Amino acid sequence: MISSLVESAFQTGCLSVESEGLIRQVLAVGGCRSTDLQALEKLYDAIKLGHIRREARQSLQMPSIKCPTIR
Repeated sequence: MISSLVESAFQTGCLSVESEGLIRQVLAVGGCRSTDLQALEKLYDAIKLGHIRREARQSLQMPSIKCPTIR
């Protein structure tokens, strides 16, 4: 799910508040895969470089990642 949300952000050039919230929820429950983490890394880099805009106004912080077993 995270990878598809990240892909959508790259297609639109914008990370919506809703998508960012969903990403945080998935990470909070530990539903991430190694490919999701790679996609997130690319997303954060793109945001830092200004290639993708965030709708959220607060500063960007890495969410807590609970991945006891990365799938």
